[in-house]
Amino acid sequence: MAGGNFNKTRVLVTGGAGFLGSHLCERLLKEGYSVICLDNYFTGQKRNIFHLMDNRNFEVIRHDIVNPIFLEVDEIYNLACPASPIHYQYNPVKTTKTSVMGAINMLGLAKRVKAKILQASTSEVYGDPTIHPQKEDYWGNVNTIGTRACYDEGKRCAETLFFDYYRQNRVNIRVARIFNTYGPRMHPNDGRVVSNFIIQALKQEPITIFGDGTQTRSFCFVDDMIEGLVKMMNAPDDFVGPVNLGNPEESSILDLAHLIITMTGSRSEIQFLPPPMDDPQRRQPDISLAQSKLDWHPKVNIEEGLEKTIQYFRGLLQER
Repeated sequence: MAGGNFNKTRVLVTGGAGFLGSHLCERLLKEGYSVICLDNYFTGQKRNIFHLMDNRNFEVIRHDIVNPIFLEVDEIYNLACPASPIHYQYNPVKTTKTSVMGAINMLGLAKRVKAKILQASTSEVYGDPTIHPQKEDYWGNVNTIGTRACYDEGKRCAETLFFDYYRQNRVNIRVARIFNTYGPRMHPNDGRVVSNFIIQALKQEPITIFGDGTQTRSFCFVDDMIEGLVKMMNAPDDFVGPVNLGNPEESSILDLAHLIITMTGSRSEIQFLPPPMDDPQRRQPDISLAQSKLDWHPKVNIEEGLEKTIQYFRGLLQER
């Protein structure tokens, strides 16, 4: 990839100013790619990419993927979509449009310019799973008319579109199902459990748990997730997925709350609130496919990842 911009692999990252997107843009620039970051800033933030602005291989376009865009690129990472319940339920029709029409527009672009395209899908395609842990061949348990369906079904339909473009039009696709991910640059008001607990603990506010806290999640640090996405994009063309990316270490929400209280030295007490509709009780990825096909597994343990995330939010609160 030596030489000027014309010799570099040109990569489009939709949702590039978001939590995952900004880390991905940073990683790709470090590896010598030419990166176009596309975002409408609904949940993405300019502060996430501000430190990349001086890089001559970095370009930012304000655009909503619900509308078509015409670019010349070699690879596309389609990450654009609000991913936390507070944000995706704020405008559920728009959330579905982003997943479905966004996928159509990005797949159309990939088909036209013969680009390789990766879909950032989600563990939410499994709904409230009836099998545990979740493997890629599980079809899921989703309430099609529930309050989470705009995101769950939108992402499921996007996967359908990706595989139909692959079969019908020979588009070079990849599909990665992302499980709970955390780290610096998470949106402070996204309502996700890690960011919520950390901010509440740092502010000495009650830590709010929806339900009794026995529900489980598996938390993957952002650096590990980005490594998985890059490896999936660079995988041989005969492996298109879907593939689970996440940390298989399962922990209860209550245990996470206690750990964050200890790590922050907080005096916060735990407050239990009614559970939201269709909240999954257990969530744990089976990553044996990612291990065998991508030689990928998470390396950052929960304490190390939380320490970096706590430092980020502590700095954010001090700024304010």
